[in-house]
Amino acid sequence: MMQRRLGREGPKVSALGLGLMGMSDFYGPADERESIRVIHAAIERGVTLLDTGDFYGSGHNELLLARALDGSSRRDKVFIQVKFGVLRAPDGAFIGFDGRPQAIKNALAQTLRRLRTDRVDLYMPARRDPQVPFAETIGAIATCVEAGWVRHVGVSEVGEKGVEEAHAVHPIAALQREYSLVSRDVESDILPALERVGAGLTAYGVLSRGLLTGRIRKPEDIDPRDYRAHLPRFSGDNLRRNLILVDRLVALAQERSVTASQLAIAWVLSRGKSVIPLIGARTLSQLEESLAAVDVALTEAELTSLGAAVPAADVAGDRYDELGMRLISP
Repeated sequence: MMQRRLGREGPKVSALGLGLMGMSDFYGPADERESIRVIHAAIERGVTLLDTGDFYGSGHNELLLARALDGSSRRDKVFIQVKFGVLRAPDGAFIGFDGRPQAIKNALAQTLRRLRTDRVDLYMPARRDPQVPFAETIGAIATCVEAGWVRHVGVSEVGEKGVEEAHAVHPIAALQREYSLVSRDVESDILPALERVGAGLTAYGVLSRGLLTGRIRKPEDIDPRDYRAHLPRFSGDNLRRNLILVDRLVALAQERSVTASQLAIAWVLSRGKSVIPLIGARTLSQLEESLAAVDVALTEAELTSLGAAVPAADVAGDRYDELGMRLISP
């Protein structure tokens, strides 16, 4: 597995990271034994960047990762990035955010206990708490860096303004944000801002939550317990219109003798040396398919063809519902 650096002077990590969210939440039931096998296989194949959140399964995801690492030498081989701040009720409902400094230290203490480790490699607020000055939130993470509990500071789902505000308090290593052929809003302002401050991008949703695999053909293909059933891009006429774009992607992939997933991941890999796609594999077969994308080198002509076949302006529906979109900060 080739490596990339998070920004100009940040840590080196694998060119593809493994996103663990779906192993605990959002996409319906997952097999824990298979999830652990996937984590082990990813590490064996050279994946070092592992992405989790303390609210994924209300702590389950961190406990799962701890079992996979099992206190062994695997911990020293991986770079764990954790999102925090999302509040959830016992029934799983989302009930707000907490970016207060004292809450951050409390959340970190529990994350360290669940992960059975003495440090988090990159710690980031999942969203910006509108009730707390961003400088206070980032400053609190900076004190955790000084204490040795956190190695690097990150931010998630903010725009150009948030990147620059955070970096003014403490150098940030990375922003986490959705980026794919059908979600390109980072390109105009956010990627240049990251370049200015010397930070990288850990890109999630590189397959647009499975849309770009070509395997979802109708709303009934999605389990009602899967939160995609409630997302605009997978609903009604939006899905029908988006499948026109997906079919073009599939056709181009067939010309290259690769899968649509591999072509979509390769496209994100081509966006810059500090862009690290996060793959959300939940099975070994999904992992193997996604990892093979690192061997798909795209020519300028192919990149142009992809952009023309899947124009972002033609995508139907936002990536989140109305409430979810309001929670993304500038």
